[in-house]
Amino acid sequence: MLAGGRVEGDGQVAVSGFGKIEEAKAGELAFLANPKYEEYLYSTQASIVIINDSLELKQPVGATLIRVADAYSAFAALLAQYEALQQQALSGREEPCFVHPSAEVGEQVYIGAFAYIGKNVRIGKHVKIYPQVYIGDHVSIGDHTVLHPGVKVYHRCVLGQHVTVHAGSIIGADGFGFAPQADGSFKKVPQMGNVVLEDQVEVGSNSTIDRATIGSTIIKAGAKIDNLVQIAHNVEVGSHTVIAAQTGISGSTKIGQGVMIGGQVGIVGHIKIGDKARINAQSGVSKSLEPGKAVTGSPAYDYTAALRGQAVSRRLPELEKRLQELEARFAQLTKKD
Repeated sequence: MLAGGRVEGDGQVAVSGFGKIEEAKAGELAFLANPKYEEYLYSTQASIVIINDSLELKQPVGATLIRVADAYSAFAALLAQYEALQQQALSGREEPCFVHPSAEVGEQVYIGAFAYIGKNVRIGKHVKIYPQVYIGDHVSIGDHTVLHPGVKVYHRCVLGQHVTVHAGSIIGADGFGFAPQADGSFKKVPQMGNVVLEDQVEVGSNSTIDRATIGSTIIKAGAKIDNLVQIAHNVEVGSHTVIAAQTGISGSTKIGQGVMIGGQVGIVGHIKIGDKARINAQSGVSKSLEPGKAVTGSPAYDYTAALRGQAVSRRLPELEKRLQELEARFAQLTKKD
């Protein structure tokens, strides 16, 4: 079994789609991972529900159950398999598209309509290039990579295997480099480097990853980047780091592996974020962080200290009242003396 679980109920039941546990219909498969939704397990119309092996039922369940160690991960694996089957149906070249004669295209590659593939591009096997994708000269793309509609990959960038870039994202645009001049104007600094996305990287829609001034902007293996993220020139993002939407990372900052960055975070340039650091949403990070450090706020500071500060701030009206009472009592004692 793909989910690797234990079946309770009718092992012969068939499904043809997926559904949320609170809305699923007969013939659909759902999952339950969050205890907040357990009530729907006893009323769902889903034919099959994937649940955690540790869940103890409180009522009879009409659906067939599949017990697994981690319901969320098992459901994700099924969805990935379903998506892979759908993509296998895509093959060949749609017209019109342009593929330069010098480009090397691997086996079973799909190239959608109005795609452009430049000079000396190298494309691996089983790559999916959706309509209106632009791939500049001397780009290298590894096996099983997927570029969704409207993606732009500038010249000399390198994408590894099993990379996914979602619609509208731009890989390799010029970094924001301008030298101030004596007359107050700014002179553009040529951006001569590239962007490297290592294996298993995923980039959300409408994100931008700028090419390096010299060398490479590097997103290391397994990193996941949300929609609307800006990564500047010469940044390095460590393996298996996750970055949520609307985050901006300034130039030459080095981010370690396994870092978790919330939405709308701003990070200044030329600093280091240690491995497994955690940055809360809407934080402003202005200095380097040690490995494992958790921060919040703007400017960002220790997460635990911030929570204590918030707890104290909520008690300020009560503390003010107590202080006024103490002042009144002190005034009475002073009068008696």
